[in-house]
Amino acid sequence: MGSEAAALLEAADFAAGKHKGQRRKDPEGTPYINHPIGVARILAREAGVTDIVLLQAALLHDTVEDTDTTLAELEERFGAEVRGLVQEVTDDKALPKAERKRLQVERAPGSSPRAKLLQLADKLHNLRDLRRCTPPGWSPQRVQEYFQWAARVVAGLRGTSPPLEAELQRLFEERGLEL
Repeated sequence: MGSEAAALLEAADFAAGKHKGQRRKDPEGTPYINHPIGVARILAREAGVTDIVLLQAALLHDTVEDTDTTLAELEERFGAEVRGLVQEVTDDKALPKAERKRLQVERAPGSSPRAKLLQLADKLHNLRDLRRCTPPGWSPQRVQEYFQWAARVVAGLRGTSPPLEAELQRLFEERGLEL
């Protein structure tokens, strides 16, 4: 593929194609691709990540869960490391939502260092979005419950990235939560 920049752009282009037409839950209906780009940006700018595999996985992290992308397709296009990292952070959509959330909390401490970084950045981006605006139909209680669940996941990821953890801690404290 050539350069690391080309590898990163290939992942961005692939994710944009797969998420085409998808929207975030915010009132503006922000294009979904903004989320994986935001997660990769948090890793690069706030956590100082330069690991291209991790940044590619950040861009691709929701493709298997939320599109018709397969793990085999990711491996063929981006290699076994990227596939493995995406697989590690992908929920099994065949399971009920409550079970998927429970498993995220349970599995967080045993995640690989790269997966922990990705999960921290993913939670940070989602929580910043929730802080910015509440999705239509979400009550204040539902927002608070999401923050409480995210705090339980993040507690299992501690010791991974002081800058991301400090920012998450600040968001949790705003909601009256502790890690």
